[in-house]
Amino acid sequence: MGKITENVKRLLYEVPEGIEVVAAVKARTADEILEAVEAGISKIGENYVQEALAVYESIGKKAQWHFIGHLQSNKVVQVVPIFDMIETVDSAKLARKIDKYSELNNKIMSILIEVNSGREPQKNGVMPEDVELIIREISPLPHVKIMGLMTMGPFTGDPEDARSYFVETRKIFNHIKDMNIPDVTMKYLSMGMSNSYKVAIEEGANIIRVGTKLFGERACKYE
Repeated sequence: MGKITENVKRLLYEVPEGIEVVAAVKARTADEILEAVEAGISKIGENYVQEALAVYESIGKKAQWHFIGHLQSNKVVQVVPIFDMIETVDSAKLARKIDKYSELNNKIMSILIEVNSGREPQKNGVMPEDVELIIREISPLPHVKIMGLMTMGPFTGDPEDARSYFVETRKIFNHIKDMNIPDVTMKYLSMGMSNSYKVAIEEGANIIRVGTKLFGERACKYE
């Protein structure tokens, strides 16, 4: 049994039922990704369009594709045909572009709204107080479907440092859910990475985005 296979099986055994694991595959090879998929990973998370295009031919629809990086509007035309969900929508302008290209591709794109729960100027995402407003602006678009929220905790350090980020995002998630906004399905709360997924699950995440825990360390620590 390969190391990746072993790591995948261990993680899938450890996480509670109902938690979906997105394998964060930034800078991973097609062979590494395939091993993870064959071991039981059903969702692949890509940060960069060019990397996704490079491995998509080998992987195809053996797994669902989640876009988990910052999406530039000029890359939407390439993202929409491949991906099943975009987790990082942070503006109505971006949502409208996704809607446009989804219509051209005859699909409805599932999206999550990225929340800047730590209010950090260096990070992307919607400020907590603006989430409801942007959801109400995006929800009428016919070819995108808001399915929940996503947030990024601190990249490194004590996992407990991330808890306040996750608590804040869960509160917003529950508030939006209680609003019963038309055409909005608050199903997914995507929080937590390799160093913080356990805390994220404790705080209500049902999608975790895990890379290093599955594939091992690599040159770039931000995963």
